[in-house]
Amino acid sequence: MPSNLFRRYVAPATARPQVWRLILGLVLSLAVYAGWVALILATMVAVSGVDSATAWARALAEGATPTATLVLFISFLGMAAGPMLAARLLHGRGPATLFGPRVRVLRDFVVAALAVAAIYAPGLVIWSLIYDAVPNLDLWLWLAYLPAALLGILIQTGAEELVFRGYMTQQLAARFRSPLIWLAGPAVLFGLVHYNPATAGDNAWLLVGSATVFGLVAADLTRVTGSLGAAWGFHFANNLVAILILATAGTIEGLSLYLTPYPAEAGGMVRALMGGDILLMLLVWALLRRLLPR
Repeated sequence: MPSNLFRRYVAPATARPQVWRLILGLVLSLAVYAGWVALILATMVAVSGVDSATAWARALAEGATPTATLVLFISFLGMAAGPMLAARLLHGRGPATLFGPRVRVLRDFVVAALAVAAIYAPGLVIWSLIYDAVPNLDLWLWLAYLPAALLGILIQTGAEELVFRGYMTQQLAARFRSPLIWLAGPAVLFGLVHYNPATAGDNAWLLVGSATVFGLVAADLTRVTGSLGAAWGFHFANNLVAILILATAGTIEGLSLYLTPYPAEAGGMVRALMGGDILLMLLVWALLRRLLPR
């Protein structure tokens, strides 16, 4: 059931809750995102030529180098701008309403990030007793990139939260009562956009399942707290570990201090580890349900 905090979070979306506005808003958001990425690629072509820009685009998609990974993060500014523009133009509300109350957003973000650190740290220690991490970036180079990398992950995770737990969840909850629609629906879509057989191979659908579980957990935290803070902080800290500290080989590894000794498409071992990742997510969720005020 929606909490009182969640009802207040959804209230700005109730003025113009029509489904056609949401659909048009998602189309607009996609167009803004695609246009921003196209502008980045066009700038690369203008600066370095077609051949170099093509190589850059490939590196950008793979996140294979520090600079390419940072540019990848910058591309998410377009994703963040889309729902903000849609909220203003199609629903007559300000972009700030997508986040929730500012103080609550900041407080819940910090609490969630610290909870992830508390749960994930022992998990990393256990992992290190079983596997040997592969060094990736030199420590001093990693530290030099760290401020920009943290800002990049803040942008990337914030953009995704704005779309899935902000804009979509609010507008669906303003129109429909069933949480199967406004809570589970965006979570399933969030999982599906993580489908990547080129990287994950036969594990692609397991990755979708893991992302869907995160989407459900993040949506529930948004439901009980009435802001994006907890979901954003959870997402930020999770990606910080997976992108900056210990990246899975063959994924976004350009800014990671260490890599796993196995790729994402490896067999039973990776599947078991994905199960462990889901367990850690659920532990963080359970802890946050107890810690966060409602």
